[in-house]
Amino acid sequence: MTLVVLTGASGSGKTTLAQAIAARRGGEIDVHFFDSVGVPPAEHTIAQYGSSEGWQRATTIAWICRLAPLVQGGGNVLFEGQTRFSFLNEAIAAANIVGCRLILVDCDDATRKHRLVVERRQPELANSTMLSWARFLRGEAERGGHEILDTSANTLDMCIERICRHF
Repeated sequence: MTLVVLTGASGSGKTTLAQAIAARRGGEIDVHFFDSVGVPPAEHTIAQYGSSEGWQRATTIAWICRLAPLVQGGGNVLFEGQTRFSFLNEAIAAANIVGCRLILVDCDDATRKHRLVVERRQPELANSTMLSWARFLRGEAERGGHEILDTSANTLDMCIERICRHF
């Protein structure tokens, strides 16, 4: 029936939200995680897909095509992953999915850095490349008229409620 997609840069809170929704509403909402397929080394993505972006595009399309029968069969599906809106739109069109909601999970730079460095202990991700990626996704969401969920100051419960109202 409904597909809701959470995308955003690392540290935005999308995985935390998806895990919480799976724990609280797993019987009603089927939750899937992009990274559960594994992220291959850069050398592999370049050799097989031409670039990391090529791999991200192909994997996004494969995921959405895999989820399409669940959605078209009347299920409520939440998909969480770090990917471009343009890839999601392409995949959704190819899979003939209607009733889809794309949401950018975002936060301010200070919150992202804190989450990556302190909470996740992944300081290597708290860099200018990740901040640029977050800005790129924010711009893509704004241009596409997609919902932006800022997790900087909202509680987990508030964010979950906002996401789940789409089902």
